[in-house]
Amino acid sequence: QVQLVESGGGLVQAGGSLRLSCAASGRTLSRYVMGWFRQAPGKEREFVAVINWSSGSTYYRDSVKGRFTISRDNAKNTLYLQMNTLKPEDTGVYYCAADGSSSRLITGGSDYWGQGTQVTVSS
Repeated sequence: QVQLVESGGGLVQAGGSLRLSCAASGRTLSRYVMGWFRQAPGKEREFVAVINWSSGSTYYRDSVKGRFTISRDNAKNTLYLQMNTLKPEDTGVYYCAADGSSSRLITGGSDYWGQGTQVTVSS
């Protein structure tokens, strides 16, 4: 089992920045990929970014490339999402996820999910 707890959400003006954190506990993460998803009101949850915990390789959805950065701290077992130049369309509940398969994670089929943290970007 992997337990995931997100934090760092809040209200920010367009153009501002936020950093989300996801504290992971349970199993050793070296065999996992971890990622971020978001869900806007009335919309389906969508993939945002993924990182291979061991190699550090990353992948992003097109709309956040150049603005968001996913990273991890091995010593703290914590996943981050640095979000810059935020836009109103970035508003939503952000979830972190973990899985042993990158393809399963990216398609939303992860075994482990956090409870989510709200991000609201005002125009």
